[in-house]
Parts: sequence; structure tokens; C-alpha cells
Amino acid sequence: MPNKPGTLYLIPCTLGETPAEQVLPQHVIDIARKLHHFVVEQPKTARRFLAALKPEQSIQSLHFAALNEHTSSGELPELLSPLLAGQDVGVISEAGCPGVADPGSDLVNLAHRNGIQVVPLVGPSSILLALMASGLNGQCFAFHGYLPIAETDRKNAIVALEAESIKRNQTQIFIETPYRNDRLLGVLLAQCRPETLLCVATDITLPGEQIRTRTIAQWKSQPLPMLNKRPSLFLLLGKR
Repeated sequence: MPNKPGTLYLIPCTLGETPAEQVLPQHVIDIARKLHHFVVEQPKTARRFLAALKPEQSIQSLHFAALNEHTSSGELPELLSPLLAGQDVGVISEAGCPGVADPGSDLVNLAHRNGIQVVPLVGPSSILLALMASGLNGQCFAFHGYLPIAETDRKNAIVALEAESIKRNQTQIFIETPYRNDRLLGVLLAQCRPETLLCVATDITLPGEQIRTRTIAQWKSQPLPMLNKRPSLFLLLGKR
């Protein structure tokens, strides 16, 4: 008789050096401590995260398989092997919630197709936390990930997102590589309408957390925050 498949647990992690106990429920920590098999973006950071949780077995005895932007679709079935053998597996992203703007979604999709139970666990999502604190429309929103890097393409993308936001009353959410945050903020201030609302959410759940929503005109009239190398999200809502 074949083994009953294991359960695929989606384990949120901290968004920085914040102690896990401050942002993760004890139930999530307890599950992560008991697991032997993990699928992770980067084994080094996953080991550090799990070591802080004080797992029931040594870090050296845990099994880590990598799933990141370099993983091909042909490699995904092998990641299911422990699950199909009856072992529970935890998925850990580099930061935040697995499966949301994250390659873990491909494994989750495959798990569903193989009849494997998927259990999402509660933890910090920078996207949702920023939206909650922005004061912008939380009933209609879209997350776009990274905007184009090329200057003309980026300007065109911002103009299009603002127009879509005005048309649908939709909050547009996007991110940038931290060392390019200041540049992106400058382009937003140059391209968007004065009345458009812009929220900049930085260092979410960390000691230096700053979440501010202002019109473009107000942003231009005040000293700008220093965002270089600080994880940030940008949320935009155009006004009719």
C-alpha cells in the first residue's frame, strides 16, 4: 500500500533581523521546529532562520533542496519526492511568505496536481502589511513586482500604472532592488500627477520601519527619505 503523501507547509520567515517570536505565531514556530525536509531559496539563510527557532534536531541533520530563479521546471518533480514518500516538507522564501512573488508557487501548483495537501502558515507579508498601513484602496489592488529598469520603459510603465489606477480606483503596488529605491522615487515624483497618492513603506517590521502616504505634491515639498539599501514597497493610487 503506497504511503499517504506528506503535507507541504508554507512557512513565512522574518523580513529582517526581527526575532521570529515578534512576528510569527508559536504554532508556526512549533511546526517549523519539527520538520526534517525543506525547500528553500537559499540554504544558507534558511539554516540561519531555522537555527534561531531552535529546531528539535540538529541543523546538520536537516535536508535542504533549493528552489529559486535558476530552478528549471524539469527539476520540480524531484522536490516532491519526500512528500510522495510520506514526509512533511516546509517551504521557506528569502523573506516573507512563500508563493507570493516567489518561485515557491510553482512547487505549490505541482503539489496540488499530485493530490498533496498544502497548508499556508501565518506570518508577515510585506505586500499586505504595506497595503494595510497605506490608507489606499484595499479592496482593489494589484502587485506588479519589479518595474522595468530601462529609463524609457520605466517611465512608460509608471504612466500606464497611474492611468490604470485612476480608471479602476486600483492601488498599484511594486518594489525595487533596494540600491535603486532612491532613483525609482525620483522617477515617480517626476512622472506622476500632483494629486496622485504615493505610499512608501520601508523596513517593514524592523526597528527603522517608516510608512508614509502623501500626494506627489506633498512629497516634492518635503525632504525625501533615504531609501538606499533599505527594503521598500511603493503603493500608488491616482485620483479622478
